[in-house]
Amino acid sequence: MCRIVTEATNEHRINDRIRAREVRLVDPDGQQLGIKPLPEALAIARDLDLDLVEVAPMANPPVCRIMDFGKFKFDEAQRAKESRRKAVHVGIKEMKYRPKIGPGDFDTKTRQVAKFLNEGHKVKLTIMFRGREVFHPEQGKRILDRVAETLGDAAKIEFEPRLDGRNMVMVLAPDKRARQSAAARATRQPSEGPAAVAPVVTSPDASASGPGSDGIPAEVHEEGAEQPADGGNTTAAPGEE
Repeated sequence: MCRIVTEATNEHRINDRIRAREVRLVDPDGQQLGIKPLPEALAIARDLDLDLVEVAPMANPPVCRIMDFGKFKFDEAQRAKESRRKAVHVGIKEMKYRPKIGPGDFDTKTRQVAKFLNEGHKVKLTIMFRGREVFHPEQGKRILDRVAETLGDAAKIEFEPRLDGRNMVMVLAPDKRARQSAAARATRQPSEGPAAVAPVVTSPDASASGPGSDGIPAEVHEEGAEQPADGGNTTAAPGEE
């Protein structure tokens, strides 16, 4: 039994593997040379010590370009590698809470949620009810609202809290726009220096009634000189009335 081998569709035909009788020829600089018979196009490519590569096989006639096929494959592989490197693999993480969670556990779990969001992941928050706790879903809703409030601009609610069996779930996603605006505000604040303080202008007349060298106004000194040393409580002597 013969096995039929099909040619991969993403592979380019080059040189003698091209089947068309005539091709639309493009030179190495991208200039079109018009429609040429295949033997003539191959001869031009060989004279330039380059390859004839079929770049648009579905066109009529097919488009072939004269190029260095080895360099073309290398550049193509580099572009594919770069695109894979820049691709962000977004996953969904999960964090589980209890309705009666303690403050320490709440802070630890919420910090981990913030870390997942900063890495670009979505986070599924699950409140696990036990026993009769399922009859008080408002307690779980309160925990989820508290998490969203703690995270602030770092997250946006993608799916509102809803009951799922004996659990309550909510999905958070990174809020990229809010994060970018916060970063822009942070970069603007250091550049804005402190506000200039207006100098205090003192008129020459104020020095006459202003404070003395010890910081106490002169009027107080004068009044203090007339008062007795016992704090100002004067009592007239019996013979002086």
